[in-house]
Amino acid sequence: MPTSDDRWPAIADAIMDLRDRGRCSIRIVDCDCGAGETLMCAARYARSLGFTAIEARGVDGAAALVARACSRAARLHDSAIGVTFERRDPVSALRDEADFPADIVLWHDARTKRQEILAAVAAAADIAIGDTRAASGRRSRVERAA
Repeated sequence: MPTSDDRWPAIADAIMDLRDRGRCSIRIVDCDCGAGETLMCAARYARSLGFTAIEARGVDGAAALVARACSRAARLHDSAIGVTFERRDPVSALRDEADFPADIVLWHDARTKRQEILAAVAAAADIAIGDTRAASGRRSRVERAA
């Protein structure tokens, strides 16, 4: 799946790992999703691996980007993939995910030291994939202990 997101190898690995463990459904949340390209690629990739129920949720604070993401999602015609996008504060959305954690949460700036963000990410998913956006180009992948 083509995407310019430097997190893509970690995202693809996480989806493949879930499939290798026999999963047929997946739930992915992308905080700070922008126009939704990465989330849509992840959903289509999961489908290509045989997932039969894919729930994808994108959250961003910019109305124009959410509108573009919704337009992109409207062109997707696959009953196995459910995609929603909403304009909302990403940290607030992550906190809401804690009640029913996603399989994968995508987020930016894994270098943050803000405890409220780190706690929200850790509680929101089994696997959190963030980018450091640092010169090193290293990605961050954090898995919650089972």
